[in-house]
Amino acid sequence: MKALILVGGYGTRLRPLTLSIPKPLVEFGNKPMLLHQLEALVDAGVKQIVLAVSYRAEQMEQQLKHVEEELGCKITISLESEPLGTAGPLALAREILSQDDEPFFVLNSDIICDFPFKDMIKFHKHHGKEGTIVVTKVDEPSKYGVVVYQPENGQIEKFVEKPLEYVSNKINAGMYIFTPSMLKRIQLRPTSIEKETFPEMAGDGNLFAMELQGFWMDVGQPKDFLTGMCLYLTSLKHRQPQTMHTGAGIVGNVLIDPSAKIGSNCRIGPNVTIGPGVVIEDGVCIKRCTVLRGAHIKSHSWLESCIIGWSCVVGNWVRMENVSVLGEDVIVKDELYINGGRILPHKSIGESVPDPQIIM
Repeated sequence: MKALILVGGYGTRLRPLTLSIPKPLVEFGNKPMLLHQLEALVDAGVKQIVLAVSYRAEQMEQQLKHVEEELGCKITISLESEPLGTAGPLALAREILSQDDEPFFVLNSDIICDFPFKDMIKFHKHHGKEGTIVVTKVDEPSKYGVVVYQPENGQIEKFVEKPLEYVSNKINAGMYIFTPSMLKRIQLRPTSIEKETFPEMAGDGNLFAMELQGFWMDVGQPKDFLTGMCLYLTSLKHRQPQTMHTGAGIVGNVLIDPSAKIGSNCRIGPNVTIGPGVVIEDGVCIKRCTVLRGAHIKSHSWLESCIIGWSCVVGNWVRMENVSVLGEDVIVKDELYINGGRILPHKSIGESVPDPQIIM
């Protein structure tokens, strides 16, 4: 089986982190976002994976060389000379995806969930038509495009963009499985699979919806990245409780790389991920944060709802909160307050940031 992952563009929503590395390589739950998807695809029997990339292809290729060997699958980079939207990349990779009659997966790269690939194969083969979309339930359907389908068999009737009146609370979860014949519908040009291809397939009675069980999150921006991390840690605790950190000062779900060093009298958690080589000095309090590789948090600092970038240094008695994000190699001097600051890489911050803002 094959899969195509829409890796796409510049990752602007997740800046300042994506100013240093492409979004799919940003660590989520202590491994690159993309690796969660690759591992789940290989586990479901996928042997060849195409990454549809329009930006920083060389960096992606270098990072993924060892992943190919470890997972035992072939990873091909399909480079777009111009951004081709969400359907164009399928036409660009047509030769690979249509080598045989096996169905293939297509995924958005910034979603996180308990990937149901094996169930998708069964569901798709059962209805025998061209396409299956995974849908997930949301609390506020008016913010999204919703999917309307027959509850008894999942056949999709229509799509409604940001409905003002209730028609459905199910949205497209960014995971699909297709029969290769659907590739005839797509031309090699910038085009949207959601707006152009899907309505046509639904009109022909060729598109079905499978409901996702469990959590789902698009983690493409910092606020949702942190919410997704909380959901992921809860799921991980159920599936692999042995991976969770326990001990003095640890509260709730906490994931700590074995190479990290934690001082005494700290309070870590709930919902914290601490990456490799991180140093946390005495008396630090961290809640609902991701601390990336090589960061150093000095004593008695208090962090809540933050993403601390690679190799950052947070001084003594610093307070940071409200979805503050430090890009790579940022220094925050002692005794400062950062409230919702987005700080670009390689900066030194000597004054407090009392109001949410981007610091260039």
